[in-house]
Amino acid sequence: MPTSVIPTAESLRHLREHAKAGTVSWRRKFMYWSGAAMVGLVAVAFAKGADAAAHVRTALVHINPWLMLLVTPLGLALSTWLTRTWFRGAQGSGIPQAIACMHLHDMTIVDKVLALRIALAKIFLTCLGLLSGASIGREGPTVQVGASIMHTVGRFAGLTDVTKQRALIKAGGAAGVAAAFNTPLAGIVFGIEELAHSFEQRTSGTMLTCVVISGVTAIALVGNYTYFGHTYSAVPVGASWLAVVVCGLVGGLSGGTFSALLVRISRGIPGQFGRFVTQRPILFAALCGLALALLGLLSGGMTYGTGYTQARDIIMGSDQYPASFFLLKLLATLISYCSGIPGGLFAPSLSVGAGMGGWIAHFLPHTTPGAVVMLGTVAYFAAVTQSPLTATVIVMEMCDNQQITLALLASAFLAFGVSRALCSHALYGALAVRFLRSAAPKQKPQNLITATDTHRN
Repeated sequence: MPTSVIPTAESLRHLREHAKAGTVSWRRKFMYWSGAAMVGLVAVAFAKGADAAAHVRTALVHINPWLMLLVTPLGLALSTWLTRTWFRGAQGSGIPQAIACMHLHDMTIVDKVLALRIALAKIFLTCLGLLSGASIGREGPTVQVGASIMHTVGRFAGLTDVTKQRALIKAGGAAGVAAAFNTPLAGIVFGIEELAHSFEQRTSGTMLTCVVISGVTAIALVGNYTYFGHTYSAVPVGASWLAVVVCGLVGGLSGGTFSALLVRISRGIPGQFGRFVTQRPILFAALCGLALALLGLLSGGMTYGTGYTQARDIIMGSDQYPASFFLLKLLATLISYCSGIPGGLFAPSLSVGAGMGGWIAHFLPHTTPGAVVMLGTVAYFAAVTQSPLTATVIVMEMCDNQQITLALLASAFLAFGVSRALCSHALYGALAVRFLRSAAPKQKPQNLITATDTHRN
């Protein structure tokens, strides 16, 4: 045998190392794929739990609506006490936590915020808030839960590279949105626009794979449904586009004002009332619960919970709601978030936007009411989140309607521009900065503001 084909010790060692590296790579990929499937499973279980909590609340309201004057204050007080005593990091939406964790340098803090214990608490406390009648959603918390699962998978896989760890957090958050709404494209856009703010070639493959696997898992469990059913409304070019302008302006004003209020409140309320909120958070949460119960009684129970039923009815045209609905729901959502309990803004914002669109439709008879409702939904949602692409894709996929895409985009970007004039920083980015200041005082939050806003300027 020629000496040139006789393997040397060096070549054998190289082959062994290459085979070992390949084995490790495939093992990690399998773990990532398993984690993505787990995100889908947990998202579906979370949805079932949230629905069960809503059914219990509905049963209580049917027994006696006045019971909520006791249930809501006690529920919010309990949720706040549990969050502040045992589960710090579970408060609020969950999206600011995911964004902040992708900018934190101290990974020990990330490990605490994205611990599975906090993720499980997030699920339980969100369901408790829904049972109590708070105007919150589960989609934002699902982002934090998805990020926690993928971060934990990365730790078990022995991942030490910070860039790859952040990529898994982004992938988990995007997978959470995809599974929660059954909108895989929206999950991808959300991961790029809200979490990552750029399309990084090195990490995009992980995110895309996780979104697909979590979405397929959710579909396998609950079927290929659409969040708000199927609509066939269209907005032909011409007079009908007046609805695009009106919805964009009204949605931008209302959603931008809502975001500006939340950002201002997150920085602290001045004066004696601010000191009361800081020193008596549990009592303040109970008072917020009392206000929510009163709003629920005033609205006939329409302001309780996610608002999914109301939004679906308005979009599909199967029921009529008074013009006051969208104002009362907006106020209930603001109070719920200010109380400090865990819970998201996605579903309530969609409900407020649908109510706003339904109200505007009365003044625009030349445009299909269903189309005006969708335009109002996307405009308000885009104004609140200042993520117009994500808002457009979410509404388009949830209603299974591509005919109206251009009108949705136009309304979303107009609302985004108006919102930007009222609230200079994106809501989730500003809340993430606030979270960074409390979790890592030595971190420079201004870096995060720059990162979250540069792509929108």
